[in-house]
Amino acid sequence: MYYSLEHCELQTGGFCFENSRRNVVLESSLSELGYKAPIARKTGTTIAGIVYKDGVILGADTRATDDMVVADKNCMKIHYIAPNIYCCGAGVAADAEITTQIMASNVELHTLNTGRPPLVAMVTRQLKQMLFRYQGHVGSSLIVGGVDVTGAHLFSVYPHGSYDKLPFLTMGSGAAAAVSIFEDRFKPNMELEEAKQLVNDAIAAGIFCDLGSGSNVDLCVITEAGVEYLRGYDKPTMKGKREGQYRYKPGTTAILTKTITPLSLDVVDESVQIMDTE
Repeated sequence: MYYSLEHCELQTGGFCFENSRRNVVLESSLSELGYKAPIARKTGTTIAGIVYKDGVILGADTRATDDMVVADKNCMKIHYIAPNIYCCGAGVAADAEITTQIMASNVELHTLNTGRPPLVAMVTRQLKQMLFRYQGHVGSSLIVGGVDVTGAHLFSVYPHGSYDKLPFLTMGSGAAAAVSIFEDRFKPNMELEEAKQLVNDAIAAGIFCDLGSGSNVDLCVITEAGVEYLRGYDKPTMKGKREGQYRYKPGTTAILTKTITPLSLDVVDESVQIMDTE
């Protein structure tokens, strides 16, 4: 009796892909009838990160989109993992949120179990193993940055579980515009203010060159001393102030020229015809 009740209990959290096989069967039956299943909607984000002289700087825009609709103008895309490790998320917002929450919980349990602060490489390894397990069904593209006992590190983790370690990284639909700024101006051992301006300009390039990215620029400066989360660091797309009122009464617009051209109309004779219906 207990065995049967245990299988009827609903899951209370995490990811569940029990309907994946059902979706495959439905898609095959639709193709036989000449129909197509709905395709995934395109999302937009620009996230970036660099390693500078004293640590790591992460940056992200704040626009969340649903296809061509702006769902949220000021969402948070830089997520907490550990006291000195943060993560930028691109792709599906819900997947990035729950992925980082699960990882933050696992890292806290790992820290309590080992009695040592977490390493950025350890966090990256757990993230890529978890995403690889779901074979890309979790749409999270992540940039992990932090400072640990071995120094400053910056990793990118893709939805299928692959990863990179580079001194500067960009991801999201605005990544091409952002990486062009890094490739032009990045240099090793940059000072704090210069590095912040570089990340800000890279995110702004993604905002102006990608329709899915927009609103504000968030920065997260991670050093050995601590973390400074700069919410709303820059607002490159602020609406301009209207300088004057543009309401005029009818007839107030000046007439520059006035020309009257008479029209020659032919005289039309009207004739009435009465039809005998009897």
